[in-house]
Amino acid sequence: MSEQVKAKRKVRTSVELFAGGGGLAMAVHSAGFHPLLVNEFAPRACETLRDNGAAERDRDDTTLPKPGKARPGQRAAEWPLVAGDIREIPSFTFLKEAEVDILAGGPPCQPFSLGGAHKGTEDERNMFPQMFRAIREMRPKAVICENVRGLLRPSFKPYFDYILREMQLPFVRRTKGASWDEHDEVLQKKLADDSTDPSEQYIVTAMPVNAADFGVPQIRQRVIIVAFRADLDVNWDEYKPRRTHSDASLLESMYDGSYWTRHGVEDEVRDRFMANLPPQPLPVDTDLQLKPWRTLRDAIAGIDENEGVPLPPLTVEDVANKRQVNGIADHIGWPGARTYAGHTPNLLDRPAKTVKAGVHGVPGGESVMQLDDLTFGGTGYRYMTVRETARVMTFPDDWTLAGPRGEKMRQLGNAVPVKLGEVFAKAVAAALDDAESRK
Repeated sequence: MSEQVKAKRKVRTSVELFAGGGGLAMAVHSAGFHPLLVNEFAPRACETLRDNGAAERDRDDTTLPKPGKARPGQRAAEWPLVAGDIREIPSFTFLKEAEVDILAGGPPCQPFSLGGAHKGTEDERNMFPQMFRAIREMRPKAVICENVRGLLRPSFKPYFDYILREMQLPFVRRTKGASWDEHDEVLQKKLADDSTDPSEQYIVTAMPVNAADFGVPQIRQRVIIVAFRADLDVNWDEYKPRRTHSDASLLESMYDGSYWTRHGVEDEVRDRFMANLPPQPLPVDTDLQLKPWRTLRDAIAGIDENEGVPLPPLTVEDVANKRQVNGIADHIGWPGARTYAGHTPNLLDRPAKTVKAGVHGVPGGESVMQLDDLTFGGTGYRYMTVRETARVMTFPDDWTLAGPRGEKMRQLGNAVPVKLGEVFAKAVAAALDDAESRK
């Protein structure tokens, strides 16, 4: 893009719905978009956003907000926060004149999650209709929507295909009393006749992703939906993210010893882990040209914005007495960790398991970690601290979380890993830059 085009371009703006504890909103902001409005329902999550600098805004206020600009120490400074149920926001049409660059959000995923009740479209928590309303009323140039991989399960696949078609044609309203599948028939006919004004149609792409493939120290299977207004003529195929990290490269770094040397791991710990790996190195292939997957040990040592700032270890007494270590926010011990069949711990030298919205009660041992010291507390296990979990979600250490431990873990489990969101937001920005440079 020419310097002349760059000079003419205004500040890119964003709107964030279902913001939760701020993962995707922070990611979009880090990619250069300035938020005009942020909405969240959960009181503790709203408290988190306010604690990090977001400013309260009345839901009935229709004056055009100024883009929020973060300040050091307050990453959400001046983000206009509308707290409460999105269904009670009368309209988003006042944002239309702002020419919103990106609408981002992850509608509540419980209806489609393996950990939820699997009610799908019948679940009152299904907020995709509100996402479509926002698209109609503000006409953003682009949309990023994150959700669970459960949407791709056979039982929900027909509805997922409908979601994509409704995002393609958000201005084709569902007739009152019509079911979603009846509306889907209308959408399919409309798409077939190809008569829709491009300014009222979106080009939609859905990408299944594993966050570990993009540098997040966590196995987290999700689906990212990206849409661009058709009249913008965006070439997404050229800019959509490709995975940058691989398991093969991680294992190779273990075989050649560089991983263990970097972390200063004792031979006994290394040998114990390596004994469970395949006996021979993997053959050289394209995966080895990528960076190694990041591990829980990497996250604790410090990556990205936390590079070179390792979290200190906890003692048995720290855990037993729920002590905060070295004054680090949320780096607090928590007793009672144990494992049993179907409830196995995180391993330090693998990406962490998927962080879920719970403290202890979630299945699979996602909050438990196995330590190098197998005698620790008589078990070799402890619960991960909230700060360690935040690092696994790639939140910077200066992002504070509100509420008791359970609420903080819930916010993290519901969040989009900041690094994953930033990868996609930067790609959207580059695609929009390119499209505008060709106008």
